[in-house]
Amino acid sequence: MPSADPTIPTPLVDPADPVFRAHLGGKLAGVATQPLRDAHDLSLLYTPGVAKVSLAIAADPKLAQTYTSRRNTVAVVSDGTAVLGLGDIGPLAAMPVMEGKAVLFKHFAGVDAVPLCMESGTVEELVEAVARVAPTYGGINLEDISAPRCFEIERRLKERLDIPVFHDDQHGTAIVTLAGLLNAARVVGRELASLRVVVAGAGAAGVAVAKILLLAGVRDVVVTDSRGTLHAGREDLAEHKAELVRLTNPRGVAGGIEQALDGADVYVGVSGGTVPEAYLTRMSPDAMIFALANPDPEVHPEVAHRHARVVATGRSDFPNQINNVLAFPGIFRGALDSGAPAITEAMKLAAAHAIAGLVERPTPDHVVPSVFDPRVAPAVAAAVTSAV
Repeated sequence: MPSADPTIPTPLVDPADPVFRAHLGGKLAGVATQPLRDAHDLSLLYTPGVAKVSLAIAADPKLAQTYTSRRNTVAVVSDGTAVLGLGDIGPLAAMPVMEGKAVLFKHFAGVDAVPLCMESGTVEELVEAVARVAPTYGGINLEDISAPRCFEIERRLKERLDIPVFHDDQHGTAIVTLAGLLNAARVVGRELASLRVVVAGAGAAGVAVAKILLLAGVRDVVVTDSRGTLHAGREDLAEHKAELVRLTNPRGVAGGIEQALDGADVYVGVSGGTVPEAYLTRMSPDAMIFALANPDPEVHPEVAHRHARVVATGRSDFPNQINNVLAFPGIFRGALDSGAPAITEAMKLAAAHAIAGLVERPTPDHVVPSVFDPRVAPAVAAAVTSAV
């Protein structure tokens, strides 16, 4: 059997690599919030004193929000079927990502998050599994679950649970993309309603980006997948793509990404792959390119800058990083603090405007705040609370 000693090299592990050193033993640990110094403390924190609190909660379940950690704890739930750009790598391999997510929750918003990685199954099985453990948590953050299952899982959990359920791959990306576009439009002197937007990718992020842009006032959104634009003539569409056809592509654009980019003002890439530079020449003057695949953007920033005035990516080593961490910590902070039973479309729009508003004077290289700007999570939390 393979050795369990993490210091013994394997073909994939280099113990001297600082990445592996940072992950040694995991990135999370439980910390008590009350001291346990003597028998008196023990009698308060455990038996016999704890029985009083349990009986009070049994009589009035709402007291769990006051007398347990539930009020500040989120489950980060994944089945490992769509992890980063790595694909279906399973729940164990997903754990480092979910632990990292929990670290971000705590660092940026003081929210305690617990990775909950489970074996994949049917939509019904996953919904049932999450619903059964939900009483422990104040919110559910769904993460790295493959499309189209992720849409149905989120929908059913939102219907079933009375706590916030948020699929970050969809809505976190959409919120920060909208925030960036709000300021990019200011840079080029355009109104959202006047923009022609192409969203490349009809998976979790692409669907959410298209919907929030429409909600924010964009009127002309064309979505593409690997087979071309989503339009009424397509007969090969899954349910979530058929819904997009009803909402998008008002001009009935057919063909592929090349045809979609003809006269487009904005390109939002959330699909991976590569867009030939020749296609970008078809975009309008003062174009905006958000190539968000990570680590390899659909359009390299150096190429994008030859054809666009504003360029954003998902990477931290270029300006205008569209990073979900700008959204989800503050969103859950606001939802937990306000006692909101769900995260609504109004909250998402409010969060996007709050993020955009932190950049007082947008420039081509500065349309979103830094992820380390300490104002971000409080501003998002306040916006979410005001939208409850």
